[in-house]
Amino acid sequence: MNKKLFNVSLALATAIVLFATSCSSLKPLSQSNFKVTPSPLETVGTEVPVSVNGTFPEKWFHPNATVTITPVIKYAGNKELKAIPYTYQGEKVAGNGITIPKNKGGNFIMNFKFPYQEGMEVSELFMRFNAQIKNKKANLPDIKVADGVVATSMLADALTTDPSLADDNFQKIIKDKQDAAILFLIQNAALRQSELSKEGLLAWKKRVEEAFNDPKQQIAIEVAAYASPDGPLALNETLAEQRQKNTTEYLQKELKKKNIATDINTHFTAEDWEGFRQLVEASDLQDKELILRVLSMYSDPEEREQQIKNISYIYKELAETVLPQLRRARLIANIDIIGKTDDEIMSFWRNDPKQLNVNELLYASTLTDNDAEKERIFQYITVNYPQDFRGWNNLGVLFYKRGDLNKATQSFNRAAQISPNAPEVNMNLALIAMINNDLDKAEELLGKAGGAKGLNGALGLLYLKKGEYNKAVEAFGDLKSNNAALAQLLVKDYNKASQTLAAIPNPDATTAYLAAIVAARTNNINDVITNLQTAILRDKSMAKKAANDLEFAKYRSNNDFVSLVR
Repeated sequence: MNKKLFNVSLALATAIVLFATSCSSLKPLSQSNFKVTPSPLETVGTEVPVSVNGTFPEKWFHPNATVTITPVIKYAGNKELKAIPYTYQGEKVAGNGITIPKNKGGNFIMNFKFPYQEGMEVSELFMRFNAQIKNKKANLPDIKVADGVVATSMLADALTTDPSLADDNFQKIIKDKQDAAILFLIQNAALRQSELSKEGLLAWKKRVEEAFNDPKQQIAIEVAAYASPDGPLALNETLAEQRQKNTTEYLQKELKKKNIATDINTHFTAEDWEGFRQLVEASDLQDKELILRVLSMYSDPEEREQQIKNISYIYKELAETVLPQLRRARLIANIDIIGKTDDEIMSFWRNDPKQLNVNELLYASTLTDNDAEKERIFQYITVNYPQDFRGWNNLGVLFYKRGDLNKATQSFNRAAQISPNAPEVNMNLALIAMINNDLDKAEELLGKAGGAKGLNGALGLLYLKKGEYNKAVEAFGDLKSNNAALAQLLVKDYNKASQTLAAIPNPDATTAYLAAIVAARTNNINDVITNLQTAILRDKSMAKKAANDLEFAKYRSNNDFVSLVR
């Protein structure tokens, strides 16, 4: 061999040996170098949080090495997700990684999470290495460190959470009231013609006549007579009683003229201190706070009167402006206006909807179980009452329950344009946000949904999706729903979860599936099989779900379980 060629070959062989020697310390690690918590993995809310405690053995880490470890979860065939990588470096590397001494080796902790994706129940967690010594790459294989994901928290379902209907505000009986007052001169109970011919009293009598003659109105009349809180108490009692008597006799005659037969409830107040206080509070008297303070300090009527009279400059103004208004008899007509009957409302809706106001139309939607008719009612409201958000909101609720989320979202957004602060609209948009996994937006919207019907269910769902299970349990309270039972299951209150599931008014496949999980966690194989049978009967896809669900892993060798989920 040519000597020059021999020297080149020798140099090349030496370089290869040196490179191999330089990388020899980075030998493949094993699964025993990693401890994964939890194992199997488990969803918390909508994420899969993982903690890995690892060990680099003594003399493993080369002083010039840089090793980056990326957690990778592989699922559903060839799909994979990567978590945030961690970088470690040898003692001679000038970088930002965590330094690992060669002689001692070192322990390390990696905390990371994956967003849950469908199919992760059957998955594998790997540690993927990117290693080099100086500028030379070292090939290290992926190491599998865990199998599967328990995804029970993902059973939380916004579509089973009732959206919030806006109230129809329909009242079958509307309370109305008509007041009039007859004033008297000081220390006098005589009725004056000037008072009896006042417009207020004439309007009161007209309203009473209208109500009495209307079969849909019921009337109750009251006379309350008063004396002002000045002068001797005995005199004021006599005055108030006589004013009551004179007013009642006058009123009875007037009602008789119109053939109005109704009872009159009468009473009198000798010294109207409460009326006095109200008038003083509403006045612009210069020292009204002083008067109010006297009222609060003295409970004895005579002492009160004397103390107020002692403030002479105030008392004169009171005698001119306040006291005359208290020498009166109040005529009160309490009127119940009886609204349309249910039959009348539905007849008008189907034949002449223009005869109904918006509240009556919204109420009509509660009188039918036909969703198509409900939709027609809400559509009619959006056209004829376009500035009332309730039509759009309730139409959105109908679409939501039907599972038509695009139309539901459009309707809720229209309602929000009309009334952006309506609690019902904000709650319903929060449910849409949770379906889209936008929990920050959902939380913001629920902060503006105070007072909405069903808010507890929506709040509980938010906490479930955030992984705050104790808060979810508290928010749900006594609500009987799949989501409420799931929260109780996740805090390991299995007795409460079982009670909730048994009390759900309209159980579905998920109800039975959750009951099966409770049974599995409490080692009740009979109830596992029974509840899974019910779940699969209601929804055949539950068989495949149960077969892959690690909640039932210990039953995979049970013949009944195998035949059920096959």
